[in-house]
Amino acid sequence: MDFTPTEEQAAARDLAARIFGDLATPERLTAAGTGSDPELWKALCAAGLVGAVEELGLLGLVLLLEEQGRTTAQVPFASTCVYGLLAVAAHGSPEQRERLLPGIGDGSVVVCGAFPAQGGVRARGVRGEGEGAYAQGELSGTVPVVPWLRDATHVLVADDQRELWLTPVTDATRVEAVELTAPWSAGRLTLDGAAAERLGSHPRSEDSPPTPSPYADVLATARTAFAGLQAGVCAGSLARAVAHTNTREQFGRPLATRQAVQLRAADAHMDIEAIRVTTYEAAWRRDVELPYATHALTAAWWASEAGVRVVHTGQHLHGGAGADLDHPVHRHFLWGRQLDAYLGCGAEVLQELGELIVSEEVRP
Repeated sequence: MDFTPTEEQAAARDLAARIFGDLATPERLTAAGTGSDPELWKALCAAGLVGAVEELGLLGLVLLLEEQGRTTAQVPFASTCVYGLLAVAAHGSPEQRERLLPGIGDGSVVVCGAFPAQGGVRARGVRGEGEGAYAQGELSGTVPVVPWLRDATHVLVADDQRELWLTPVTDATRVEAVELTAPWSAGRLTLDGAAAERLGSHPRSEDSPPTPSPYADVLATARTAFAGLQAGVCAGSLARAVAHTNTREQFGRPLATRQAVQLRAADAHMDIEAIRVTTYEAAWRRDVELPYATHALTAAWWASEAGVRVVHTGQHLHGGAGADLDHPVHRHFLWGRQLDAYLGCGAEVLQELGELIVSEEVRP
């Protein structure tokens, strides 16, 4: 394993850091509220960072998302890259890739993902099963919470058979605003005969190679990418805490000289490194076409469990200032808690990981 970024990945990461650092300021974030920042989104797309993810791979995307997380920038970057660009690039038909990828790359197509845990979305009227064709049909059902839905032009939906469908946001896709812990533009999605196209060609036959299904691959990709986003959120929270405790004095000494403060910060640093290394491994394995489902779950578990510890530490080390809703570190706290909920609580992720490991051990 070699997680050293390529020259292209490092250059993209540095460019992303500059753009996020210049435009995702606390003042602009406050002004954005629960919506996205259109100027920042335009700058990212104009710099080619969204379109470049197809070549940079999942590890490259993770590096970019870490930079977004450090600033808690209000743009649907992770969502569009995971459920849009990488999903279409990996599983779309040639016609779908040619038609959809340019719009996703230039930012005119914004994609979010609706993966209901217990199904709830049905596909009917499926047609177009010819060789090399993609199926078209209609979707009906409800997904209670879809992050970044109110910014999306398209939604990647998993139906109750775990097939992936791409549907545009139209009158047949009703969107109702939903408040989350973090200030993301989430919504409740109601589909009523919404026209959709299945991602890729007709389902694989029984004698197809034992490769991950599109659903399993996109789900694992999402877990890995959002774990990378959590690594950045945590790194930003700890950086703010370190800066605060180095300048804030108590009894004539900086808070950072206190052993209790140092230990809390050291534990947070180790947690961040655990999130980062497990995420890098999962992303690297996908990029080199190795099995990575269990590695994605491991990264998600660390991001969920350790991520909450870190953002609590960041807020705690700020003392009373950390409880101020307008303080920048509070955004990291809210994002960390929301990513914990989005990835699934640690116990649920750990149970799924154990079941997956057992299933792989008993598989003939």
